[in-house]
Amino acid sequence: MNAEAGRAAVGEPYLVVNNVEVIYDHVILVLKGVSLEVPRGGVVALLGANGAGKSTTLKAISNLLRAERGEVTKGSVSFKGERVDALSPNELVRRGVIQVMEGRHCFEHLTIEENLLTGAYTRKLSRAQLAQALERVYHYFPRLKERRKSQAGYTSGGEQQMCAIGRALMAAPEMILLDEPSMGLAPQVVEEIFEIVHELNAKENVSFLLAEQNTMVALRYANFGYILENGRVVMEGEARELRENEDVKEFYLGLSSQGRKSFREVKHYRRRKRWLS
Repeated sequence: MNAEAGRAAVGEPYLVVNNVEVIYDHVILVLKGVSLEVPRGGVVALLGANGAGKSTTLKAISNLLRAERGEVTKGSVSFKGERVDALSPNELVRRGVIQVMEGRHCFEHLTIEENLLTGAYTRKLSRAQLAQALERVYHYFPRLKERRKSQAGYTSGGEQQMCAIGRALMAAPEMILLDEPSMGLAPQVVEEIFEIVHELNAKENVSFLLAEQNTMVALRYANFGYILENGRVVMEGEARELRENEDVKEFYLGLSSQGRKSFREVKHYRRRKRWLS
């Protein structure tokens, strides 16, 4: 499937992050005025190297920072035109925003289906409605249906990632914050998961903010991208433009108009990146 074909119509800003600053342990400044927007029906990629601030940005939006001794000290987060940065994570889920954490957090001792059912805890569903919600997940993740009685801890990394996304889908989200979905997975599995993300976006109109180190894959499936460096947005643009940008190709993909660069040349380029000069 062509990831750019049949994509949901992209509308007005849905999620707005405005000049957010995050500090850990009252002293460590991690985000330094991050601003970004996710339109309704859009897929936006948040790109950058490990430690750039991608996961922190997602946790600032989903209000999960306090569990890690972090706090938003400046800026605001709005969803559908209303401030949501003072809401609890549970309240935010009820508003339609849910985060899928990095590392495929499943309840290892529960079955796949039991894990999925925990995703509906904020909804008051009848038994028939629960069954319908499960079938919706199984439609997009047929492999989970095959493994539904298996203990989650004994399934593959790809199946656990699918379970984590499927559990989020059980909450009937309007927006999913997806943190490093490709981490530790084989390329074929990564493609399968991104195809499912594309399908959920196109058919269910679920908006996505993807934090991802795999720049090449993320920019094939996203509409728009932001690049983070040291807690700041240093570049942004349409996904197609970023894919063709020589700076992005040379630094993040190890490619240039002269072909693939060596590791030593890329390290040198890291020191001379034009957007930080």
